[in-house]
Amino acid sequence: MIPRYQTVLFFLLLAASIIMGALLWQLRNREHQRLLQGEESTPTRAPEVAKAEQATLMVANDSDDSLSGRALSLPLPQSPEARARAILGKLLDLYATADAAHPVPGGANSIAQVFLLPVSGGASSSTGATAVDKGPPTGAELAVVNLTGAFAANHPSGIETESLTVLSICATLHTNFPHITEVRFLVDGQERETLAGHADLTRTYLTTEVLPAQGAAQ
Repeated sequence: MIPRYQTVLFFLLLAASIIMGALLWQLRNREHQRLLQGEESTPTRAPEVAKAEQATLMVANDSDDSLSGRALSLPLPQSPEARARAILGKLLDLYATADAAHPVPGGANSIAQVFLLPVSGGASSSTGATAVDKGPPTGAELAVVNLTGAFAANHPSGIETESLTVLSICATLHTNFPHITEVRFLVDGQERETLAGHADLTRTYLTTEVLPAQGAAQ
């Protein structure tokens, strides 16, 4: 026969278990409702898609060492630096295609960053000869193009092909951003003497001196 105190203790424990279960159930339901209310109060926003705009790429051609304009419609962000990076990325995407007239591997990921800085002093000639008498125009900017080390390492070596890559980048920047009057290059955030052994990356390029005399948009 079970002692009476054990029976009483059993029913007390059973009652306590039922009460605790009910409390936990209420807490669970309350937390669930709070989460649902939080989800309902959070506005649902569709991901922002950059608006398509026209950009002109100054595309290099190895067959005649020329640059020619190619107008394309591209989704471009609002930030000028991000826009410049996107445009240059598309240019390098063209060079990375199988039928490119200026084949260079790497594509858009080869442009790590583009920085735009105000031009504060008189610009010196890209040949390093004499200083320009007139100061920079109002609002003139220097574009600093930071290339990846992988792009430089895999770029075909040769003065013509390297120069065409550099000049097409400079011309593309100025065509789409006329206020960019100067361009400098970095590789992995550091100064580098050449792109792949020939094209000088230590100098400042003046965009007005790299534009082709005639570049018809295709």
